[in-house]
Amino acid sequence: MRLSTYCGRFAPSPTGLLHFGSLVTAVASYLEARSHNGKWLVRIEDLDSTRVVPDSSRKILHALELFGMYWDDEVIYQSQRSATYQNVLTKLRKLGVIYPCICSRREINDSALIGIEGPVYPGNCRNGLPISHAGRHSALRVRTENSLVEFMDGLQGNVRQCVESEIGDFVLRRADGIFTYQLAVVVDDTWQGITHIVRGADLLHSTPRQIYLQKLLGYAIPAYLHLPVVVNEHGEKLSKQTRAAPIDLTNPLPQLVATLHVLGQNPPHELIGGDMTSFWQWALANWQAEKIPRKSHFFLKET
Repeated sequence: MRLSTYCGRFAPSPTGLLHFGSLVTAVASYLEARSHNGKWLVRIEDLDSTRVVPDSSRKILHALELFGMYWDDEVIYQSQRSATYQNVLTKLRKLGVIYPCICSRREINDSALIGIEGPVYPGNCRNGLPISHAGRHSALRVRTENSLVEFMDGLQGNVRQCVESEIGDFVLRRADGIFTYQLAVVVDDTWQGITHIVRGADLLHSTPRQIYLQKLLGYAIPAYLHLPVVVNEHGEKLSKQTRAAPIDLTNPLPQLVATLHVLGQNPPHELIGGDMTSFWQWALANWQAEKIPRKSHFFLKET
């Protein structure tokens, strides 16, 4: 029997600091791992190096330590794994399931139907590129024929998606050479031996694409649990785009207790006046994932 292995995944922001929504996800995955005597691994998802601010990753790791979350094994940086992703693309090319695509967003928008996450790629380049376009920089897409995916999420219940009709052939490497999240996360989850994935429900519709790739590559499929996403009063996910405030590194306990309230754990108020050791002892002893609210989002104003 494999050791349960969970992954804390963090994308560096311009400030290098986590916001409350990120903290909720980190705490939930950490408690799930520790309560099952499993490993908790940290991965920095910094694929697009042009958008990563220097020192932001170090600040994220420092914040996790200040909040009492310590990871097992070395930290993995996706920006250092391009050769591995390219090897997987080579395998997919040999399988005949990827192809180059030169379609612009505008061209896709003009001819596509709207799916669950925007325009569904209409397959313009599936049958090859015109000779006149030879040598032009192109993205790489994966064919999604016979792509009905169904899985049971640990919190959101049964999920069923036809990737071809609801998403379309999706990109694995952009035209600028940057590997996409969908490819990198599948490769890294398998390479790190991840058995359980705890993340926000905003990624629920991405999961069928990842399972589709896992099946193509012969990878094991992890167990998934998608948490309610913390949103602001306007219903927007907390992020740098919505100007979410970073967590306060000088006062961790009130914020940690607030994450447990969001996660339905009903911690005693006295934890706020205690210390970090007492908080984590109580949280681990009383953690019950089945108490997490079964919904897609949670308003920050409720905390």
